[in-house]
Amino acid sequence: MLDSATTRPTRTDRCKTWWSAGLRPQELGTALTQSAPAWAEYVERSTSLPPSAPAAGRDPAGTGAGGGHTSGGAATAAGGSGTDWRQALMRCLQPLLDSARQDLAAAGHSGVLAEAFLHHLGLRLVKLAARTLVRELAGARDRGELAGDTSAARFLNFTDHLVGGNELAEFLAAYPVLARVLGESCRQGVEGHLELLARLAEDRGALVAGLFDGRDPGALVAIEPVGDTHQGGRSTAILTFASGQRLVYKPRPVELHGHFNAFVDWLNARTSLGIRTVRLVPRDGYGWLEFVVHEPCEDLSGVRRFHHRQGALLALLYVLDGTDIHFENLIAAGDQPVLVDVETLFHPSQVTATGDPAYRALLQSVYRGLGGDAGPLTSRSVVDWADAGLDSMHLVRRPDRTDRAVNRPSLDGTAIEPREHENAVLTGFRTAYEAIVRDSEDLDGLLAQCASDQVRFVPRPISLYTGLLDESTHPEVLRDAVGRSQLLDLLWDADESLQAFVPYELSDLWAGDVPLFTARPDSRDVWASDGTRIADVLAVDGLAAVRAKVANLGDIDEHRQTWLISASLATRPEPITHTGTAVRPHVGTSEADPDQFLAAAADIADEIMAQVVSEPGGAANWLGLELVDDRHWSVRQLGAGLSNGYTGTALFLAQIGVLTGAQKYCELARDAIRPIPRLLETLAEDPECASSGFHGLGGLSYGLSRLAALLDDNDLNDWLAASLEVSERLVPDPTEFPSYAAGAAGGLAAMQAVQGFPAAGRLAERYADHLVATVESGLHGRVAADHGFARGFQGIAWALGQYGVPGDRYLDAARAAADLDRRNGPAGHGWCWGDAGTALARASAGVPADLDAYVRAATERPVLADLSLCHGELGAVEPLLWLAAREYPATEAARRRRAGLVLAAVEQYGPQCGTPNNVPSPGLLTGLAGIGYGLLRLAFPERVPSVLLLQPTAGSRSGTGSGPTV
Repeated sequence: MLDSATTRPTRTDRCKTWWSAGLRPQELGTALTQSAPAWAEYVERSTSLPPSAPAAGRDPAGTGAGGGHTSGGAATAAGGSGTDWRQALMRCLQPLLDSARQDLAAAGHSGVLAEAFLHHLGLRLVKLAARTLVRELAGARDRGELAGDTSAARFLNFTDHLVGGNELAEFLAAYPVLARVLGESCRQGVEGHLELLARLAEDRGALVAGLFDGRDPGALVAIEPVGDTHQGGRSTAILTFASGQRLVYKPRPVELHGHFNAFVDWLNARTSLGIRTVRLVPRDGYGWLEFVVHEPCEDLSGVRRFHHRQGALLALLYVLDGTDIHFENLIAAGDQPVLVDVETLFHPSQVTATGDPAYRALLQSVYRGLGGDAGPLTSRSVVDWADAGLDSMHLVRRPDRTDRAVNRPSLDGTAIEPREHENAVLTGFRTAYEAIVRDSEDLDGLLAQCASDQVRFVPRPISLYTGLLDESTHPEVLRDAVGRSQLLDLLWDADESLQAFVPYELSDLWAGDVPLFTARPDSRDVWASDGTRIADVLAVDGLAAVRAKVANLGDIDEHRQTWLISASLATRPEPITHTGTAVRPHVGTSEADPDQFLAAAADIADEIMAQVVSEPGGAANWLGLELVDDRHWSVRQLGAGLSNGYTGTALFLAQIGVLTGAQKYCELARDAIRPIPRLLETLAEDPECASSGFHGLGGLSYGLSRLAALLDDNDLNDWLAASLEVSERLVPDPTEFPSYAAGAAGGLAAMQAVQGFPAAGRLAERYADHLVATVESGLHGRVAADHGFARGFQGIAWALGQYGVPGDRYLDAARAAADLDRRNGPAGHGWCWGDAGTALARASAGVPADLDAYVRAATERPVLADLSLCHGELGAVEPLLWLAAREYPATEAARRRRAGLVLAAVEQYGPQCGTPNNVPSPGLLTGLAGIGYGLLRLAFPERVPSVLLLQPTAGSRSGTGSGPTV
């Protein structure tokens, strides 16, 4: 059934040389003189075995635990859906399992447990071989070699032709690397299984006394492997006994978990938390833990206690530098959050002393220990199969599905959303944090006891390793080791700082394992899975880092960590909306004095200064909430962008610094933008990473233009010139809509504000022509766009309306664009996707609009609770300011009224951001900087130009056109 082009060596030749193509390049030197490697011997032994008869406890049809040889008729039920197709493919690999069965029997193990192990092993082999088998299936189908009246019958006909030792040998000779992968999996699987059983027999007495309260649990009836494999196919396993009791086996040391229990006991003694620990039986190099059962809470009070304790555990994990504490490592046992895996305490940070200070702060914060589920779907894609069990079976990718809820408390059958219990989490965190601060000297003795414990060091995301292992089962990299090496060798270029680990990562990956590295809290060395010591690769040992952290605990740090908890909870999946519906109907309406606005804005600036993460004489940045691709919120260091990056925050600080004369704000603005030259150098090398709109180089260029004037710094004009040069090299993606937020519409508005640079004029003309072409395509129904100012045709209408003059094609296109955006249903009052954006777009384009009605509505409506520029109150008032500058009737009075409402709302409720749960964030569009900037614009519209409309000065214009007259 193999492709006719495949070389098929004879049995004699194959025994001598077939496996050499499965050797890594560095192994080929001795390939001609050495005997066959162990994996090749295993495969040859397996494919030489006579067909096996069904063993006791095995299903002769091959659909149960054993999956032995079957006839074609018996296997008919194996085609189709569910797991049956896996059983059918497992039949093709049966000789490998028969050899494993012989090895188990030789060690005295057979029966139900052995067959259950072989079933798990068989499923693993199918996963590893499925891509290649399906490739061969497709080839046989296309060549017309399959018999059967149905697609399912033809699928089974294919598997029938591969059943048997000779058939499998011929198949694996064409894919020697696959033979290596399968042979190693079998060898390692058997070795690990026998090792577990031997350890259980030796430790049974200690387990009965330590984990089963002296009562024998009965015979072992099931072993379920869980988690990734390490160190020769070994993995954590859950053991079930005849009594129904279970325990957890870990093939790695568990002394660290015992010391973590001591930390929890220490904390319980100083608080009323009563956090549960896990009982364990440590052994030399491995250990046993009690099995923690997921149980619901009895009442709402139990739910609150759970989150209170969870917050306290977060504090302890933060202090002990715990990381990789994801949802599988925590079990909700009633009102107790129980950590069942703490291997990554004292985890040294990979971040060097240089780089973004906010990024370093994030990776050394409580954020590294924040785990939990991401809902039923995650952003990671995995391989799956469409038409499984049919001859049309083919590979597809889908979002990874995770089993959630065991880490979350439940009540009345419903998993509890942790975001709804933020206060309990924060209270628990503060309780534990402050207890640690009070008695930190007493904690040092416990820290010293951990000095020689084995901790796990994770240099890269585990998902990267599992992704590489997944992709390395592609048939094209299984024909010879060179192809697979080229794939796995990508690790060499992934991160230069990690090259010392790559040889050991490759060794583990070639063995089919997720790479495992360990460290000791008192050492800067790291050990590979084979025990090799990699000396002095850590910047600081884990114990010293934890002690330094304990010494620096205090009010400022506590505030930052609690903010990170709130921000992280706010990012949990929920629909993204750009409308502010909550209002403040009872705030005062007295006219505000400009000095009051200035004072309120200065308070916001001081808060932003308090949040900064900086270095003495170095760069400064902030942690914030960022809306990524308009799909989800993320906690991260601010990027360079104007909209929600440090350029926008710096613009606000510089603006208030000029208005107040306070140099501290201007100095911080300068520190914040220091990374821009290096960023522009990077973009010059790879301009495709950038975009031209408000969020991209357009906004950045505008920000540099304004900052150069505010800070009176000509160096920034050089940066601006570099930004424009990169912009000219950008090639627009014809599939992307040229929106105000990310495309040519925002770029056109920005270039009209940048004066004195010929490149800006050239870019403006290019952007305008692109927008005209987009409008023409939209008129013919060839362009799909979102609604609103930020992402729809309204932003195009605004930009072209400001660029064009009466009678030219730009203004005609602006009018057409304004009419193309016809939204159904309410859209709120905001700038990005609401009434404010609509009014601006239609007024700019000169499209007839009832501005009187808009001004009346804007005058009378209550102030929005969300004060942000994006979709909150300070974006919603922008049309009033723009119209007032053009002396449109009644707008100045409306502006003063709105100003009074906004100031009263700030004084009574604080500066509410446009982020989830109104979590304070320093950015411009949805955060504090934007609110502060909006207050300055309300108070001083002649001196503070609109950042939303990318104006150079209030009411000023640049470019070739003059726009319509309102």
